Amino acid sequence: MIAYQIEAKRQEMITYAQQYGYCAKETVKCSQELDNLLNQQWKFHKKTTIHSKSITSTYRLA
Repeated sequence: MIAYQIEAKRQEMITYAQQYGYCAKETVKCSQELDNLLNQQWKFHKKTTIHSKSITSTYRLA
């Protein structure tokens, strides 16, 4: 799932950094793509955590 995409993109970024350097446009572009994947994962985790907490709170009130 997204964890595999993140790891693959991380490895790709490392390869670009080794080949072209850390400031090369290929490396920076790959880094930005990795950031986007990490943000997606964080948003999903945040959304599911909030949903879980609201369900737990509902059952505690009952």
